Amino acid sequence: MDTVTSFAKTPATIEEIRTRVAMAFGRHRLCREVEFDVVRTSRAGKGANWTITMQSVPPEALWEASDIVSDIQEAYVLAVAA
Repeated sequence: MDTVTSFAKTPATIEEIRTRVAMAFGRHRLCREVEFDVVRTSRAGKGANWTITMQSVPPEALWEASDIVSDIQEAYVLAVAA
């Protein structure tokens, strides 16, 4: 049986997303030196309205950092400013 579960994304501010990414990178020994920034984007087909730009990614951390960012992007949507 093939089931797909879709979860609603949690609204978060840029600062909350930045904090979550920093904490996730900090927990992974290969990703502690990754420099990044959270950037607003126009809403994409999957509902994403932000992305991460990464700089200074050590070669051995590239896949792990990408996986971390992907997981966080699946969980959070940028909250609409009131």
